[in-house]
Amino acid sequence: MKFIELPHGTSVKGEKIPAFKSELDAPTYNYVLGAVHGDEVEGAHLAKEIFKWLSTTDEVNMPLVFVPVVNVDGYKAGTRVNGNGVDLNRNLPSAQWTPEAREEKYFPGTAPLSEPENKFLVELFKKYPPRFILSFHSWYPVINYNGKCKEIADFLASYNKYPIEADFLTHPTPGSLGEFGPQEFKAPVLTFECPVLGEGHTLESIWKDNEEAFKKLFTTKIIETFQA
Repeated sequence: MKFIELPHGTSVKGEKIPAFKSELDAPTYNYVLGAVHGDEVEGAHLAKEIFKWLSTTDEVNMPLVFVPVVNVDGYKAGTRVNGNGVDLNRNLPSAQWTPEAREEKYFPGTAPLSEPENKFLVELFKKYPPRFILSFHSWYPVINYNGKCKEIADFLASYNKYPIEADFLTHPTPGSLGEFGPQEFKAPVLTFECPVLGEGHTLESIWKDNEEAFKKLFTTKIIETFQA
């Protein structure tokens, strides 16, 4: 599968945010995002491994947009937040956005969509409208979905046995992609939470535990056929 590198975004600190689109054009696209939180290297590793595999296989041909590392400043510094100290997953202009933060690490910014990383992401969404968004994070092993993509959550869970949660009722996420994607673009969002490193987990083991699930996800065409 061949990808085209799109014009890059620019972070708070002037770093390049690479983005890639499949050669196949379509009215809507399936997105894969990694490292919205810069210190969640586990999810970024899965996004990169999937991109590397897709780039070398002829088994898949679908409209895709990849942003392997959204928060490049945080990824470089090993911090959850971006160069302005903002949690990018609390900064999107969803109906629930609030300037309040339960903890400093959830600081949502001075206004919704104040951050250049999210502005770039929304520009991509407008130019290449999302049909489905897969966003990799790391917290504890769980598959969280917002919008009509439970079919995909069930499919992945059948391989890795991660629990599925439709809403984190005890962990609200105002201004998150999970809220914004379905509201603004009618695109369901699956937030795939990896286990964190340690206690027997390595980047390689996390990928190996999920490699079959994601390769099957893309080769069985479930992403293309599910009813969003």
